[in-house]
Amino acid sequence: MGCGRHVAPRPVDHAVPEGRPLPIALSTAPLSASDRSERWHEMVSRTFVPLDVRLLETEPSPGVISSEQLGLVQVSLVRAGPQTVTRSRRLIARDDQEFLILSLQHSGTAIKEQDGRESVINPGEFSISDSSRPFRKKLGGEFSFTSFHFPREELQVREEDLRALTATTFTGRTGSAAVVAAYFARMAQEARGFGDAVGRQFATTGLDLLALLIDERRGRFTPQAAETAAAAAVRVKDHIIRNLPDPGLSPATIAAANFMSVRYVHKLFQLEGETVGRWIQARRLERCRRDLLRSKGRDLGVAAVARRWGFVSPSHFGRVFRAAYGMTPREWQAHGLGTEGATGTKG
Repeated sequence: MGCGRHVAPRPVDHAVPEGRPLPIALSTAPLSASDRSERWHEMVSRTFVPLDVRLLETEPSPGVISSEQLGLVQVSLVRAGPQTVTRSRRLIARDDQEFLILSLQHSGTAIKEQDGRESVINPGEFSISDSSRPFRKKLGGEFSFTSFHFPREELQVREEDLRALTATTFTGRTGSAAVVAAYFARMAQEARGFGDAVGRQFATTGLDLLALLIDERRGRFTPQAAETAAAAAVRVKDHIIRNLPDPGLSPATIAAANFMSVRYVHKLFQLEGETVGRWIQARRLERCRRDLLRSKGRDLGVAAVARRWGFVSPSHFGRVFRAAYGMTPREWQAHGLGTEGATGTKG
């Protein structure tokens, strides 16, 4: 972020989109050089989070910020000149919102500092900053980058994993980081053409990809992490058991409650040859089968017992129960009553 000449970046991987640029929303071009510094500081803080900006040009040249909104992700293309940007403890104390900023560098070089690390971000590379802790970014010459700015809670990764990777250089040329860089670059390029619902979905997918990359970098999917994965699986299953009655229970809610990505939740069950949905359904069926034989369950009826354990549709419950146990819920009740020597209704 800062002031600079409006020039086309040199060709690099994931360069600034050429065909469909983001609409110019904010620019210091109409102002005199003497007025640009204050205006640019205001523009940067309004676009991202409150920041201290120090321009490194004696006579600041124009800076431009163009933004689009995709769900909860704000996409901003920034072109400007040399400057330093600082998120201080003083500014953090005045602003209680927590945001993450992924910056994909197109031209120029950035030096990022946060959480005791310093890294150099070259064109085609990206990095992550967390607004809840101090950070500093220095851009020594003319630059352009696209930023993706979103609430911290939208990225479902562990806090310790995020802290370990702020101010880290992710190269956009190979491996998983290349997939993430290419996806975010193309999403920014096409942002103007997305409707609201489509834009939200693309943004959500992008954050899932980023969470997967962070999990991978932190060794969540390696053999060395077997104990960690086992412990995580126990924690997740305990959460599921305690929330079986909730019909809204899903991989997304499970991930959010356990501070991990949706993809990691799926991975935990894949390691056991299972799926999240099948595991939840089996636990719910077990509890329904048990309750149908109890006096309270017989009084409630089949549909009420099904709803009690998170099944929304009675017909769906009937089908999956028969598939699992070879008889309908009412037949199960009758069978259970018969083995107890009881007679009467079947449901």
